Amino acid sequence: MNTLQHHVISIGLILAAFAIGSSSIVVITEKATRQKIIDNERQTLLKAINILIPKQYYNNDILADTLEIPAEQKLATSKSSTVYRARLDGNPIAVVFTSIAPDGYSGKIKLLIGVYNNGDLAGVRVIQHKETPGLGDKIEPRKSDWINRFSGLSLNDPVSSQWQVKKDGGYFDQFTGATITPRAVVRAVKNALLYFKVHQETLFKPQFEKVL
Repeated sequence: MNTLQHHVISIGLILAAFAIGSSSIVVITEKATRQKIIDNERQTLLKAINILIPKQYYNNDILADTLEIPAEQKLATSKSSTVYRARLDGNPIAVVFTSIAPDGYSGKIKLLIGVYNNGDLAGVRVIQHKETPGLGDKIEPRKSDWINRFSGLSLNDPVSSQWQVKKDGGYFDQFTGATITPRAVVRAVKNALLYFKVHQETLFKPQFEKVL
């Protein structure tokens, strides 16, 4: 083997080693980034859940104690979704699940709803919407306290006929110039409570039991 051939082979080996090393770094970096994203999403979800169900009310791993439920008309979901169950020393405390108001002014409004085991609302949060800024976006807690008024309510308080905005003869305030948005949210929350009432026992079943 002459000097030129040896030099060419050496360069080839160096380039190959560099390529392998670079690929390894990319893979390691990608895995670390992916895990960081997962961890951040987990913490964001846990923070949202703990706004509805304060941490001192339960002592299980709420993000691990979950149940997958199929698409449900009452929740306006088109695919399966996750229910998070809060327990204290193994006893049912509350569930947190998503529900959709399909008839917002600018489209679907996705809600995170917490319901205590006795049927009272722990709280409601809007997690996704496209409502008009300055009008319909008052469903956000940073824009108004309207969404906080669901806490402590139930199907019996107010009575079923009052689960409407005041413009429709109900209990709940509407927004000036924007009735469609609160009307949609009120209806969705009521439907979520109706779903909970029917499926309460199933929602707290152990994880290994299948939801029919």
